[in-house]
Amino acid sequence: MSSRDWQQRVQDILTAIDSIQNRLQGLSFEDFVTNDVLVESVLYQLIVIGEAAINIPSAVKAENPKLPWRKMSDMRNIMAHEYFRVEMGIVWETVQTNLPPLIEPLNALLDIDHERKE
Repeated sequence: MSSRDWQQRVQDILTAIDSIQNRLQGLSFEDFVTNDVLVESVLYQLIVIGEAAINIPSAVKAENPKLPWRKMSDMRNIMAHEYFRVEMGIVWETVQTNLPPLIEPLNALLDIDHERKE
């Protein structure tokens, strides 16, 4: 059994998204890909997102099918196991386009769970 509950895992995803957004704010794709430390940092945060998604219980995922749980975990698997296939253009597109829309539904998921507990 994991030492972290699913709510903490959702918060981990939100924290990783925030970290990525803060690091990339105001930067171009060229700024990103030419900074190895930044690239490695962003890749690590994407791995955190995927690992957290993997550890969300199936019931929670089933109740929230619009969230791309599988895509998050698949991206993590490629970065961790097939790192040689990582394409920076796809990483950039993901962090610019696919991560921001996750923030609101993930926060809502935590809010709904908090309301259930009250």
